[in-house]
Amino acid sequence: MNIATNNGLAVILGGGNGIGEATARLMQARGWQTAIADKDAEAADRVATDLGATGFEVDISSEASVAALASQVETTLGPVSALVVAAAVFQDIVPTEDLETEVWERILHTNLTGSFLANRIFGKAMLARRRGSIVNIASIAALGSMPAEAYGTSKAAVVHMTQNFAGEWGRSGIRVNAVSPGSTLVSRVARRLQTGRYASDPGDFTALGRIVQPNEVAEAIEFLASERASAITGVNLVVDAGWQVASTWSQFGGVRPAREPE
Repeated sequence: MNIATNNGLAVILGGGNGIGEATARLMQARGWQTAIADKDAEAADRVATDLGATGFEVDISSEASVAALASQVETTLGPVSALVVAAAVFQDIVPTEDLETEVWERILHTNLTGSFLANRIFGKAMLARRRGSIVNIASIAALGSMPAEAYGTSKAAVVHMTQNFAGEWGRSGIRVNAVSPGSTLVSRVARRLQTGRYASDPGDFTALGRIVQPNEVAEAIEFLASERASAITGVNLVVDAGWQVASTWSQFGGVRPAREPE
């Protein structure tokens, strides 16, 4: 089935690399007009040039920067149909007792407050038109205990925030959803695999026996942003190759292929 269509204008925050870049490329291929915004202006411009789109610089931790982006996009490109908030910062894995307050505050401010600012600022224009879709990128770190205290907490709060916005804005025609990727083969993860920074391959703990590809997360994001998901709001769609359902099997020897029929 050909699902490419004229879907409107999508703004991808964090679109200069990783999941955001994969999403920008997929949405452009599916008929969206895209605006790629990133703190790394060169990365945003690189992706935008490849796609024949428009690149912008934005710091989602700054209310003034997000507001300026929203105004510039609406003025130069037109009304925004979809917003994807993929910009985030990560943390080094350290014991919680050694996690510095400054690191905690920086990660929560960028990942949580930044997502809030983007939702609120772009959402206001959507509310005025009574139409729009927002997809926030959370993480499987939001869904259970793991040694990423600040990052996991920030993403858990993003899921809760997403549900709140969805509940409040649904009668005004705005859908708000989240996607929680598992370990995804972006450049940061690839470097950790190559340098042995993981104790084991994250794919060993998934039902599918592999980690997630960026385009697989992008598929979920584009679906939720599109009218194909017109009755879906307030969900957190997990894209983790089955990590949640299989990770606890490690204490029983791990997941295994089904036995061949005799």
